[in-house]
Order: sequence, then structure tokens, then C-alpha cells
Amino acid sequence: MPPPTTSNSYPGSSATPAGLLLLAGEYRQAAGLLMGNGRKGVAASYAPFRLNAIHAIELYLSAFLLSVGEPPEAIRALGHDLATRSERAVLRGLVLRQRTILHMRSLSGAREYLVSRYAVELLSSMSQLNQLSATLEEVASKVTRRMQRA
Repeated sequence: MPPPTTSNSYPGSSATPAGLLLLAGEYRQAAGLLMGNGRKGVAASYAPFRLNAIHAIELYLSAFLLSVGEPPEAIRALGHDLATRSERAVLRGLVLRQRTILHMRSLSGAREYLVSRYAVELLSSMSQLNQLSATLEEVASKVTRRMQRA
């Protein structure tokens, strides 16, 4: 059993790049399963997929940033900002397509993480599902390959 957290510790402060990569893979797998539960014409039925996909992307980028020496506190300070997180990853050597970088800026700008959780009335105006899937797959494959080489 892991030790209890103390009042000045933060869950995830001792996370390892490998641990976050594993967790990201689980969220990616869950997103794939949840995509199959969506129903055409019912935007809310895809919200669980969206949330898991966005969270998986965030975890993949966090795993990469940790693996190249970014401190956990600096990563945590980014919140759910995929734009800044991806820009930092690119600056540290992760190669992503421009379209993917732009999509992550859009995800952050539209606050899709929060919309997926709380704003059913805005879901139909969010990213196309295939675009979100493509972003997740690219980030997952490139982060995984890069971390396996290290």
C-alpha cells in the first residue's frame, strides 16, 4: 500500500515518465472504447470519449516533459493547457505535425476539456471527433517512440 499523502505533498509529485506513459495508454484505450458508445446526432454521448482522449493527450505530453527533465511542479502549473504543454514538448524535441499543434491550441482556446465535462450545450461546436482521434494517435505514437528510444 502506498504511503498516505502528507499535507504538503501533491498526488502525482512522484510520478515517473514510465508511470505516466502507462496511465496515458490506459486513458487512450478507454477513449477508444467510449468512442464506440457514442450515438450519431447525440453530441453528449461522445463527451466521455472527448474527456478521456484529451486527458490521454495531456498525460502523454506530461510523460514526455518529465522524461526530458521538466519538474513536476512546472508541468502541474500548466493545468489543462495543451497549447503550452505541446509547445514546451516541441521545444524539448518532440516532433509533431503543424496541424496537430494547431489543433491542441484550438482545444485549449475553446476549453474543450471543461466543455466535455460540463457544457452539454456547447459539445456540438467542438473539434471533429476524427480530428481529436488523429491528434491523440499522433501524440501517443510519437511520445511512445521517443521515450522508448531514450
